[in-house]
Amino acid sequence: MSVLVDQNTRLIVQGITGREGTFHTGQMLEYKTCVVAGVTPGKGGQTVAGVPVFNTVREAVEATGANASVVFVPARFTAASAYEAMEAGLRLIITVAEHVPVHDMLGVYHMARKLDCCVIGPNSFGVISPGKGKAGFMAHRIFSQGPVSILSRSATNCYETVFMMTRRGIGQATCVGVGGDMIPGSTFVDLLPLLQHDPETKAIVLIGEIGGHEEELAAAYIRRLSTSRLSP
Repeated sequence: MSVLVDQNTRLIVQGITGREGTFHTGQMLEYKTCVVAGVTPGKGGQTVAGVPVFNTVREAVEATGANASVVFVPARFTAASAYEAMEAGLRLIITVAEHVPVHDMLGVYHMARKLDCCVIGPNSFGVISPGKGKAGFMAHRIFSQGPVSILSRSATNCYETVFMMTRRGIGQATCVGVGGDMIPGSTFVDLLPLLQHDPETKAIVLIGEIGGHEEELAAAYIRRLSTSRLSP
């Protein structure tokens, strides 16, 4: 099994007709990700790389059975796009823009918890399960299949780590760009239990970044987990 993204992911690209959305849709299709629809208001009926474009997320979900979305829109539109995806019933939403206004992200964070929705990012490179699918803009050629999962707040440090691992024959199960903005939709502590219960994940690499205290919270979580296992 993979965490969050795999062969069963039916992906929507919000902002598909923009430059970044169009380019990375092509890259995700090249990686055999099942991109079933794109959404750009006012451009329904078009296609991008053979992918049908809809005016709303709800229309896309109803027409294609999509179950996840990656959001390629500017920071000021990210919150509205995330709300639309959640209200359409999607429970995995990956946001790539950086510097999303803090007040906007606070609203998304609380709505996601109310609806039991997993929001990744903002300022995320996405999620990849090597050999199975990706949703985001990571350079997929450096990834390889294996037993190590990665959670990273930094895209560049994650790429460097993955490149060195792959060169040494250490593959990856799932890599998640947690995102480096002030308020992430999902934290290390939110995501660690998913990897903990993934039979393909035998080890986890956490890559932090300056600012905040997510690393300390993750360390406390791991310490509590280790203590509970040692208790009689």
